[in-house]
Amino acid sequence: MDWQDEGIVLAARRHGERDAVLSLFTYGHGRHLGLVRGGAGRRARPLLQRGNRLSCRWRARLAEHLGHYTVEPLRLFAATVMDDPLLLAALDSACGLLDAGLGERDPHPALYAPLLTLFERMAARAEDWPQSYVRFELLLLAELGFGLDLERCAVTGRREDLAYVSPRTGRAVSREAAGAWAPRLLPLPAFLLGEGRASEEEIAQGLRLAGHFIRRHILAPADRPLPAARERFADLWQQRMEKKEQA
Repeated sequence: MDWQDEGIVLAARRHGERDAVLSLFTYGHGRHLGLVRGGAGRRARPLLQRGNRLSCRWRARLAEHLGHYTVEPLRLFAATVMDDPLLLAALDSACGLLDAGLGERDPHPALYAPLLTLFERMAARAEDWPQSYVRFELLLLAELGFGLDLERCAVTGRREDLAYVSPRTGRAVSREAAGAWAPRLLPLPAFLLGEGRASEEEIAQGLRLAGHFIRRHILAPADRPLPAARERFADLWQQRMEKKEQA
């Protein structure tokens, strides 16, 4: 077996003294593992950082074998955000979610270009990168068959004044229909309805919304927790909000 592709580094785990098992999210072959000879060494470690875009070649005698990767750099995103803890946490979070949530060797080309676009916006320090991040998590849910229905109210069928999401069904609920049940529902940030740029609180709401359904539908069935990198990103975002409130 022998193929060439490109991919985003999701994780690199030490294997023995010198080698590493690389988890790549490839365009044509999905999340695919392979052994990198010398991958734990000083020269290879910067290349195998989460978020880096690599050209790769995978070889194995049989398809079911772990196989071996040879890789070359295309875009080292990790280095471009290394100086910003929040951006680095977001990059780690996206990669951690894909590593934990995608089945091995299950292609998802519809996720690949949006992930690259997200990382490019983060590298450019675009003001709306947090919005793009939340949208990517919702895209991940949709790609895996658990997309939210935010088009109309689940109770009235109307499109106006949507303000909440049912934590059970993932369907939108209007402010009027929510009534006394509002405290039990998840806030629906307006930017997900195309209503302008998101506030920092709305980004936090978006993270809570996406995180709830990622836990419920993707991770809980496999008895997996939310990745530590995702928890760290949400915590850093909350700390950033609190610091601004105190200033």
